Amino acid sequence: MASGASRINVREILLFLAVAFGPCWLLAGAFRLTGLAWGSLPSQMLGVVYMFGPLLAVVVVQKWVRQEPVFEPMGVTFEFNRWWLVAWLAPVAAVMATLGVSLFLPGVRFSPEMAGVFERIQRLVPPERLEQMKAGMRLLPVHPFWFLLGAGLAAGPTSNALVGFGEEVGWRGFLQRELAPLGFWRSSFLIGAMWGIWHAPLVLQGHNYPQHPALGAGMMTVWCMLMSPLFAFVRLKAKSVIPAAIMHGTINAVAGLAFGAVEGGNDLMVGLSGLSGFIVLAVANLLLLAARPGRAEAG
Repeated sequence: MASGASRINVREILLFLAVAFGPCWLLAGAFRLTGLAWGSLPSQMLGVVYMFGPLLAVVVVQKWVRQEPVFEPMGVTFEFNRWWLVAWLAPVAAVMATLGVSLFLPGVRFSPEMAGVFERIQRLVPPERLEQMKAGMRLLPVHPFWFLLGAGLAAGPTSNALVGFGEEVGWRGFLQRELAPLGFWRSSFLIGAMWGIWHAPLVLQGHNYPQHPALGAGMMTVWCMLMSPLFAFVRLKAKSVIPAAIMHGTINAVAGLAFGAVEGGNDLMVGLSGLSGFIVLAVANLLLLAARPGRAEAG
């Protein structure tokens, strides 16, 4: 991907980060002061609004500072190619692989009853409501795993991708373009580090790591650094940021299956954002080396 610039504009990148981080961190801090639990409906609403912080930053830099178009330079195009399908289905492969790796960890076993789902939400709902949810799951015409997978695949490229676009137009649109002179790997890992740190106020309140929020903030940053090259590669090959938004939306929709179908372990060990997921993503990055992603960037 051509960056359209021979050097990195540090001032405008810092402005982008200030706008992407500032309002989001203020919102997260205000939510913390309410004393509401993470996982409640208000926290879910906050999470949706939070994801549009990078988009706001792109608008500020592109429209108000550069006085240039907002979307076209960010790679917002809709020319379909096979990488759109890769973006949609790759998260499912990652979830399945993560689930398999988790079963090799000590004290972790497969749970046909989807015990992992209820372990994560039991602190958020009354016991009677939890039992109602379990009973409802047993009444489904197919196994809950396949039902949730189907629902995730439907939400991933639609409603979830719309929300994911709020992030991806910033991370894989603006920043990937601006940091392209650093090369694929260095820019990807740097963007991943920023992406992970941006999540910190949410993680510290229980997002993704409800059992270990402090350690989870560091884990989330490592996870984003491992995920970032995969997103960047899809964005480059597709020549559009839209598949990155689809990939982001689908991961958010199906990631819960990687811990939902197991029993035992904890949020640092199982799931796509736990140790088992790190192993899968590390292997995926090693495989990506063979694809020489820099060639896609040059093209």
